[in-house]
Amino acid sequence: MRIIESFPRKVREIENCWIPLADGCRLGARIWLPADAEQQPVPAILEYLPYRKRGGTDERDQLSHPYFAGHGYAAVRVDLRGSGESDGLMADEYLAQEQDDALEVIDWLAAQPWCDGKVGIIGISWGGFNGLQIAQRRPPQLKAVVAVCFTDDRYADDVHFKGGCLLGENMTWGAAMMSLMSRPPDRALLGSRWREMWLARLRETPFFPALWLRHQQRDAYWRHGSICEDFAAIEAAVLAVSGWGDPYSNAVPRLLVGLKAPVRAIIGPWMHRYPHIALPEPRIGFLQECLRWWDQWLKGIDTGIMTEPAYRAYMQESQRPVPPADSRAGRWVTEPAWPSAHIATRRYRLAAGRLGQEASDECLSWSSPQTVGAASGDYCPSAPGPGAPADQREDDAGSLVFETEPLAERLEILGAPVARLRIGADQRAAFVVARLNDVHPDGAATRISYGTLNLCHRRGHERAVPLRRGVSYRVRVPLHDVAYAVPPGHRLRLALSSAYWPLLWPSPDKVTLHLETRGCRFDLPVRPPRDEAQVRFAPAECARPLEKQQLRAPESSQRSETDPATGIVTLHSVNDFGESRNLTLDLTTSSVTHVRHSIHADDPLSACAEVQRTQTQSRGDWRTRTETHCRQWSDATHFHLSARIEAFEDDALVFERDWIERIPRDGI
Repeated sequence: MRIIESFPRKVREIENCWIPLADGCRLGARIWLPADAEQQPVPAILEYLPYRKRGGTDERDQLSHPYFAGHGYAAVRVDLRGSGESDGLMADEYLAQEQDDALEVIDWLAAQPWCDGKVGIIGISWGGFNGLQIAQRRPPQLKAVVAVCFTDDRYADDVHFKGGCLLGENMTWGAAMMSLMSRPPDRALLGSRWREMWLARLRETPFFPALWLRHQQRDAYWRHGSICEDFAAIEAAVLAVSGWGDPYSNAVPRLLVGLKAPVRAIIGPWMHRYPHIALPEPRIGFLQECLRWWDQWLKGIDTGIMTEPAYRAYMQESQRPVPPADSRAGRWVTEPAWPSAHIATRRYRLAAGRLGQEASDECLSWSSPQTVGAASGDYCPSAPGPGAPADQREDDAGSLVFETEPLAERLEILGAPVARLRIGADQRAAFVVARLNDVHPDGAATRISYGTLNLCHRRGHERAVPLRRGVSYRVRVPLHDVAYAVPPGHRLRLALSSAYWPLLWPSPDKVTLHLETRGCRFDLPVRPPRDEAQVRFAPAECARPLEKQQLRAPESSQRSETDPATGIVTLHSVNDFGESRNLTLDLTTSSVTHVRHSIHADDPLSACAEVQRTQTQSRGDWRTRTETHCRQWSDATHFHLSARIEAFEDDALVFERDWIERIPRDGI
């Protein structure tokens, strides 16, 4: 990545600024702007997050916001109410209060002497979500959005429920939120008031995993903030960006279909990070793409971006499943519109062991071990490593599989494959997972895409309808959108399973699924070869990095253990994000996470998830530490959750709190 030392306009930074709200709260902001902006006002670019502009996203912020400022924008990084040094309390994610505050922030930005009245929003993950949610509120000053790694559907395509199935990430991310929110505001900015704010936040910390688990169907709670409920409400121009290694890639093509506002889309090979700093490579000049978007919609400069294809996607070449690499072979392809007239649907029929063109009339039954899914990898990895999907052969051995003959010619997939099944179960609650794998000539299997469906949600996610034993149902299981090229000599494998641990929480009973092949097919979106202009992105650029001292290097690991006495299998992941000192602020921070998932192959009720996180923050004689521990298990009728937070100042315990929850299962 190329570091830019000087910009067209000199940059001035306001390290901390308070934005007042009508109810008396004030939000903390960090601002970069052209030094002469008060004489020559500029548009403002807002990034609005709960992840702490001090000791949180400051390293990432430093790479991009001064870059925008140097090219004629006021870049403003704001902490949400109840996070960082901002006043107030945070009761949940994506609340109406969060959006209301954002509208006030936008009003404030537009009224500043250095702002010309126009505003854009940029964000990844949470910031991608709320940028689009705020756009639905249509503040008149908001003209453009850059949304990265986001979803349009908070229920069926986020970290809580996937296809109506409970994700293990509901616990993992909920525990992460409790840990992140447990950290204190910076004493250097708040003086003696910091401790009062910290203790108030600790007292009001929500038990996030339980909060979300109380809404097991797609009710009004999830419809709020799901922009797919009303795409037409968004009038700002949207640049939608994601990566094939990110769990949120599906929303990008959906925005191309659903938005009436101007929209362009980019999906690269990346995991969950901004594309100028993401892995696997190739990275792109993402900040330059943002500037083209801002210049087009905030400055009225014709950058040519709207004459380019609507969809730029990275066609990934076939890759062996291990070890994960820091780069991914492939090429950029384009589609002028989406859905594309260039994509053809190739339909396969299912027969015992075969995926082909011949129909069959068979009834196939199978029951997956509860450990199927151990090769799935993390739900939301941010870099290649132990959390990436592994060789699928072991998971395939516990699944019902259908396989093509070796391909005679190269096959390029672009879009969302769909499994259309006629399926039943011997239990009243069950789910099915469909995986599409690339089988190499030596038998190694790479996961191309996957999809999940809670069979109790076969009529929709608004209500769970129990299954009837012995009855088969026609269901549609969409897999994740993907771009992937399968070479000649490889096979395609469709694998169906009744378990997918630890990605999905298991059904209450061990399930046997029944498939009637006569009513089944697999639809594959195929992109035929054609001549096309080569897509070129500028090389990745950034501003000068944050000055920091690395005191402990980041490190991650994952191991699997089987207890020989009990047969319990445990996956133990460690993510040590390292310890570093921000030399500008003299602020030292560290974070370590342990995640343990355990289960017995024959007992879904043996499943247990535990997350432990440690956060530290210090400067001179000021030292704080928080310890959070969350645990989840279940019986046939209820989920059980517990949590504990401990907070320390100078190693003295200053706060402790415990939670215990028992939540009825509702078709999950």
